[in-house]
This record gives sequence, C-alpha cells and structure tokens, in this order.
Amino acid sequence: MSRFLNIVPVAEAVAIVIRFSPEPAMEKVPVESAAGRILAADITADTDIPGFDRSVVDGYAVRAADTAGAGDAIPALLHCTGRITMGRQDEKAVVGPASCAYIPTGGVLPAGADAVVMVEYTEDESDTVLVKKAVSHGENVLLHDEDFKKGEIVFFAGRQITPQDAGVLAACGCAMVTVAKKPIVGIISTGNELVPVTVVPGPGQVRDANASMLAAYLTEYGCIPRLYGIIADEREAFESVLTRALPECDVILLSGGSSKDDRDMTAAVIAAMGKVLVHGIAIAPGKPTIIGRIAEKPVFGLPGHPASAFVVLVAIVRPLLDRMLGISQPLQRTERATIAVNIPSQRGREEYVRVSLKNGVATPLFGKSGLLNTLIRSNGLIRIPAGAEGLEQGSVVEVILW
Repeated sequence: MSRFLNIVPVAEAVAIVIRFSPEPAMEKVPVESAAGRILAADITADTDIPGFDRSVVDGYAVRAADTAGAGDAIPALLHCTGRITMGRQDEKAVVGPASCAYIPTGGVLPAGADAVVMVEYTEDESDTVLVKKAVSHGENVLLHDEDFKKGEIVFFAGRQITPQDAGVLAACGCAMVTVAKKPIVGIISTGNELVPVTVVPGPGQVRDANASMLAAYLTEYGCIPRLYGIIADEREAFESVLTRALPECDVILLSGGSSKDDRDMTAAVIAAMGKVLVHGIAIAPGKPTIIGRIAEKPVFGLPGHPASAFVVLVAIVRPLLDRMLGISQPLQRTERATIAVNIPSQRGREEYVRVSLKNGVATPLFGKSGLLNTLIRSNGLIRIPAGAEGLEQGSVVEVILW
C-alpha cells in the first residue's frame, strides 16, 4: 500500500478527495417534490413574469395625474367605467381622463391607467368614485417584467431548492427540474466487538452506533445511505461485502478498522482491491482515517469512536459529497460565537472540539476519548487550525452546528 500512517495535513487530504471525486450525475424530478434537492442546471424565465401589468391591491385603476392633491377634505371625483374581470384582458377597458375602473388584486391593468388607488381610500356613489388619497405613477402596480424578464437567470446551478423556490420554478414553467442525483453511500461496520442495535451487549461488546449516526447525517445531507450490517474482522468476509457493495454504491464508508492494529485489515484489503491514498491525517479526533479508491469509487476507513467518525465525516467526507452534489455553498450550518474559556491545542494538527452553544457563547465539552454523552450535550464543533496552539477566551469562532 502507498501510505500507512504517514500523516498528511487536513488540507492535503481534502485536496486528494476532491481530485478523484465523481462529477455530479443528473436526473429530472417533478417540481412539487424538488424541495431539498440541488439544482444541476441554471433556470431561466421562459417568459416575462408576470407577463402583464397587474394590480397588487383591490381598488381602482386610475391615471395618477387625476388624483393629484386628493385628500379627505377635497377628494378627486372620477367616473367609474366598470369592473376588470380576473383572468383575462379586456381590450375594451380603457381609463380615460377623470375616469377609473374597479380592479381586483391580480387583475390586468386597463389601457390608459398607470396606478391603482386602494379601495380603502375611496368611496363610491353610483358611478362616481371619490378618491381621498393621491397616488404616484406606478403605485400599487406590478409591471409585466418587473419580477423576471424572459431569458433572465432566476436560479443558478448548485442551489438547494426551498419550498419557496418550488413556487418560483413553477412560475417559470418548470414542471420537471434537473437536479443532482443523490449519491448512494454504503456503510459497512467492522469489528468483532460490535453487535446490532437490537442486541443487549455482553462484556467486551458495544452496539453499532456509528451506522445509525452516519446514515442519519447522510440522509439529512441529501444522500441515500445503504447499510450492509456488521462484518467481523475476517478478510474473506470483508472482501466479500466490499465486492457486493461497490457496484451498488457511489461511495463506501467503512466504520472502524482504520487503526494500525494488525488485527484491523481495512488498509490491507483496500490496498489489495484498489489503492490506499492516505492512511493518517493530522486531525483530532480521527488521526488514523484511511482514504482509498477501489474500482474508481471513493472508500473511507473511519475511526470506530462515534465522535471521531463524525468529525472525519464533516471535515473530510463532506467536501466529496459537496462536489458530487454540485453544491455551490456547503449545506453545513455555522454560527458565530465567542469562546467561554481558553482551549489548549497541539500545534501541527487540526483539532475539532465539541462545544455547547448558548446565547452566542461556545463552551467546550472536554471528556475522555470514546464518550458518547458529549455528542448530545454539545450542539456543534469548533475548528482549531493546525498552526495554532489553542484558542483564547473571548475569541470569535465559527461553530459548525450538528
């Protein structure tokens, strides 16, 4: 194998991952089910939107000049010529001097009119309307291309679609939307000490917490997790499940088996079936992480401790997922905060510290390696750069939210 615990910086590890990350694959989905997906192509308006000058209030279509000086004491008196019907343009509807026409919200502004007076500022007496408030040219009117012009880019590729976006996409005529395919990520748990979630652990055994945690994160991040269960530390079983998973997945995560212990054969199997690119990253926690490639598929050997596995997922695997999804801005949520106390760190490694965030203050949660309770007592991570010897109390940092 090419590298065995030959420690590389985080930036180098991420660069290696990016170099061999697959390009985003595309598919079309109905606009009503597109929320949460990542746009894979720019969206342009296929027509002017709204396509006609329209009223944004219930009121009277008028010529603004006819309302000049109007007020409660001296209203403008206008002759009402009729009502604008919703959903169509009445070619005969014309607003001339000293006249007006009733118009509902969304109605087509009739010829001659250039503004709309809200109905609240009017009184009608037979076919005469008393206008008690002056309006300016264009007031309460949305012009035919004021929202979007035909051919204008409405959304750029790489955007995560929101429910609001889905409505705009529909207005642009997009019944089907081109989005990035969700990467299928295989999760293989390794270790003789692991038992399924449904089993009560005996002495020396632990439940497989990593698989559930990884799958939940991947689902939230727009991927499709595929679990392959627990595999014992036996080379034949390991090679067999990898052979089955590789054709079915775009990425493989191996949970556990990344340490230098001779009993753990992850690196050896990856090297035999493909190539080990990295075995050891200057990151804490997560130093023994493996990055490999088999049949042109990215394969990661994650540490067995859940906290370590999660840090590697966020810091090393996430950039790969961003590339495969074609994301323009990472979906990872962050929040600025100040540090409550001094946090020491070892220079030369990038460290991720779990913190409890409250009222803009991040308090580190220190604990023994392997503890699970800090995962739920914390609500984020802070990153200490490799060149720093820690962070001082009061420093402003970005908290990576869980």
